[in-house]
Amino acid sequence: MKKVGLFVKVDEKASRKADDFEDWLMARGIDVIRMESLPPSRKLSDKCIPPAPPDMYCVFVLGGDGTFLSATRWIGGMSVPILGIKFGEVGFLAETAEDNLFSAAETVLSGEFTTMPRMRLSVRVFREGKVIASEPVLNDIVINKGALARLARMKTFINDRYLTTYRADGLIVSTPTGSTAYSLAAGGPVIHPTVPGIVMTPICPFTLTNRPLIVPDSVSIKICLDPDSTDIMLTFDGQAGLEINEKDTIVVRKSARPIHMIAMPDRYYFDVLKTKLQWSGERI
Repeated sequence: MKKVGLFVKVDEKASRKADDFEDWLMARGIDVIRMESLPPSRKLSDKCIPPAPPDMYCVFVLGGDGTFLSATRWIGGMSVPILGIKFGEVGFLAETAEDNLFSAAETVLSGEFTTMPRMRLSVRVFREGKVIASEPVLNDIVINKGALARLARMKTFINDRYLTTYRADGLIVSTPTGSTAYSLAAGGPVIHPTVPGIVMTPICPFTLTNRPLIVPDSVSIKICLDPDSTDIMLTFDGQAGLEINEKDTIVVRKSARPIHMIAMPDRYYFDVLKTKLQWSGERI
């Protein structure tokens, strides 16, 4: 018996569709593990959900990009294939729309699909030499100041060699997948998901010559706060947060465990890109 995961946005429309889909799966003798997404939280401790079973055939995600990111945190380091089903506006992480859910499921359950690995980042936070947080992220981490805080000062190292001290409202470190999220809004470049790089994008830098930087995915990035930096938050994929201070060191590397996204044959990355970004040309 196949066992599949069903990760659902907390939304009436998505829940109704999930009910129908769950009945459809169970009628085919498939065991369903259903989970609802949790709202973002400022505390990592609030994001504790039961771990996903290790023997799932695949995971279907019904919702938007936020729900998809939450689902990737649920499956952790497992290599289970995952498929996003978008509801509403076009999402970068969804492979198909809700109208195509059942036909897409037929394709997946018959094994007629391929997967594309998407790089994740491994993020660890050290406080006085002890690891206080260790999180995988698919999109990005964001270091930003509170509403009333002064500029954040973030001393940054590449492979333990000093790079610069960013004086800015914040700093985004993103994967190529995350390059179309917050990093893009902050002026960062769009990078195809298969390009092996990590993007560092300062948010409203005080020094205008501090521009977005793409580094190889083989490097280690270390970030420390200056002593006068206060009211600073570190967020992981926009799903959970951690208050940090000058005692903390953030170390970011490429994770050894990518996410395996199911690829639909009729979806072309650049078509999605130009539709989402409203570029000229034919729409999908």
